Amino acid sequence: MEQVYRLQREVGRGSYGVVFEGHVMETGWWGCRGDTVAIKRLPCGSPESIQLYLQELWAMRATGRRHPNIIALLNCLVQTGPKTLQPLKSDKLPLDLVESALKGRVVDKDSKSQARNTGSAKRCLALWLVMEYCDGGDLNQYMLSRCPDMQRNYEVVQQLSSGMTFLHGLGIVHRDLKPANVLVCVTKTRPVIKIADFGLSKMVEGPTEGERSRLALSSTCGSDFYMAPEVWAGHSYTAQADIFSLGVLFWAVLERITFLEDGSSEEQLGVYVEKGRRIMPLGEALCQNPALQLVIPMRARRASPLPPTLSPDLCALLLDMLAFDPDTRPTALQLQDRTYSAIDTP
Repeated sequence: MEQVYRLQREVGRGSYGVVFEGHVMETGWWGCRGDTVAIKRLPCGSPESIQLYLQELWAMRATGRRHPNIIALLNCLVQTGPKTLQPLKSDKLPLDLVESALKGRVVDKDSKSQARNTGSAKRCLALWLVMEYCDGGDLNQYMLSRCPDMQRNYEVVQQLSSGMTFLHGLGIVHRDLKPANVLVCVTKTRPVIKIADFGLSKMVEGPTEGERSRLALSSTCGSDFYMAPEVWAGHSYTAQADIFSLGVLFWAVLERITFLEDGSSEEQLGVYVEKGRRIMPLGEALCQNPALQLVIPMRARRASPLPPTLSPDLCALLLDMLAFDPDTRPTALQLQDRTYSAIDTP
């Protein structure tokens, strides 16, 4: 690792892996000397975590660095010993990890064919994903550390809609859209938004538009305050669940709505419903009461100073994105067109 990348500091930690800031040590196909990168270490200790890692790796390879609003995978390294790492070819997967995910148990033995494909007869201990580095942090950190700015808000929602259109066009359903999984690169002219963290993503055959969007998913996954009502209810769902999650993000960004989750002191972008002293995720509230009337815009829940009031077109778009019935929500492609149109309308 030290010959190619140098780890500088830990910048993030989740349930499954740790992310470090790193630097490229020598110019080569892996990067240019001095470049800053993000390096995520994913320990392969359980079949459940391995399955998530393979989903993330597969989805990021599918995007192929082809969209500015999707985090780019620059390199993948396989660790087979304390100091033994080697690059994973773009058309290969560690077969012991695939077998572990399929069998539901960690496979310790490696066959000769696996050795030929991975270049090692040892089991994969960890995957190291090398990605582009985002100096603006996640969407929470970036937006809440700055004063409200409507043009910045517009940049964020436009880029999110563009990224989602690209993902759904590839047949990738993200399934865990939330501020922590949206990263920001700061440039001289504007923020560049990057959808990241594809561990819960699912790839379906072909684009998710039209008839193909009827391909149903069943696993209940995501983060409470951004999950769609059909996911909350435990029903089968489609890529339209991503549109609901994106609607929560749009509303929170445009109106600067924040909350404190139970047990947390960190302010979060998100929308909720009050039930007594409890704040309830929007999807859960709609699951319990599909006829719930959402009030957009909602000035009372915005942190001061307040951004300008939303236009009627943006209010209508948010209501459609947050509809209880997923079939009435716009598709990603429709969303992109309507987002740009609503923002361009005086």
